[in-house]
Amino acid sequence: EKIKKLFSSSPAIDIALFGRMVADDPSLNEDASAQVAHAISTHEVRTEFDYYTAVDDLAPEDNAGAGMIGTIEYNSSTLYRYANVAVHELLKQLGDDKEQTINASKLFIQAFANSMPTGKVNTFANQTLPQLLMINIRQDRPVNLVTAFENPVKSNTGNASPSIKRLFDEVTKTEKFVDAPVKTFFVSAEEINSPAWAEEESNISALLNDFSDAAEELL
Repeated sequence: EKIKKLFSSSPAIDIALFGRMVADDPSLNEDASAQVAHAISTHEVRTEFDYYTAVDDLAPEDNAGAGMIGTIEYNSSTLYRYANVAVHELLKQLGDDKEQTINASKLFIQAFANSMPTGKVNTFANQTLPQLLMINIRQDRPVNLVTAFENPVKSNTGNASPSIKRLFDEVTKTEKFVDAPVKTFFVSAEEINSPAWAEEESNISALLNDFSDAAEELL
């Protein structure tokens, strides 16, 4: 019983963020305070095929063929990625420790912005960085802005800039149904016109510092 109480009262940060399910003992379950959506392209995507062969180094001398042949499907696209964190719930899960909650949120933002899937990483070297990182702090409900790309972006000069403009426009459109964000911070690698309702940061470190101050005030 003491061990169960410890597990329930002091979850690790990753368990608090993403939840835990124990089939044999539901009392150890932990609701997730974060939600992460699948990444989707902001424009039409055409699948490419990578044809490969593999050679067996220890094949018999009378076997000159390949050990394996195949194809891997892939594409290159500008992606919209979305996640949210119920910071007020994360605060409760972490024992009302404000400093730990803010630090955990900052780590989540950094990881979300910079981490990439590791599957086939040696084949495709997908070590890319975001063209835009935007944080909306809301007090009503989370809002996924994927509706900005219901109609695919069409451009002959790259998809990043028009996708960013679509995203900014969508924030304003959502105010017909929900409250405007309390604060919006963003960092952009593109030269764009900063909207009046958002604070543009010079880099991710400055963004995280301002986010920390805003979260401290709201919590």
